[in-house]
Amino acid sequence: MVTKGERTRAEIVDQGARMARVEGLNGVSIGQLAKELSMSKSGLFAHFGSKEALQLAILEHTAAQFVDEVVRPALSQPRGEPRLRAAFERWLAWGVAEEARGGCLFVAVAAELDDRPGPVRDRFVESQRDWLDTLAQIVAAGQRDGRFRTDVDPEQAAFELHGILLATHQAFRLFRDPAAHARARIAFDRLVTSLAHS
Repeated sequence: MVTKGERTRAEIVDQGARMARVEGLNGVSIGQLAKELSMSKSGLFAHFGSKEALQLAILEHTAAQFVDEVVRPALSQPRGEPRLRAAFERWLAWGVAEEARGGCLFVAVAAELDDRPGPVRDRFVESQRDWLDTLAQIVAAGQRDGRFRTDVDPEQAAFELHGILLATHQAFRLFRDPAAHARARIAFDRLVTSLAHS
């Protein structure tokens, strides 16, 4: 049974994650978060003990959501193009959905954390490496099933797909390009064509 304290902590982390998508992790202050949740600063602080612990909780929460909404559903698809396409489309829905204010938290905090050593950066890097490994494993599984060429480097394919997703995020959220999703799908189709047997 979930305790009241656990429910409160979950609400804090969920709201913190929503704020971080727009403000970045450093932009999520204890005071602002307490105000948003109609809590006292001391009451909110008691759940985490430090801003770093709150940031780590936000990353853990978001990584778990990402696995539930993107990774697991994609991995349930047949190997090869269907699985890779599901990962691509689910990331688009996750990171660049029109209704998702702020876009992908991971994109939002990448520049913020890239040169800031410590546990928060370490956890963030781990989550991003897990994602790239997942994409590479999807390609490798397609190769084992004979659906993709065996001379393709799965890590290179993952790198290229990740690049398409990051470019789409910027085109859609920063440039407000209405053609961002269409361009992303053209780029994805070209990548899949390069993976397939000629």
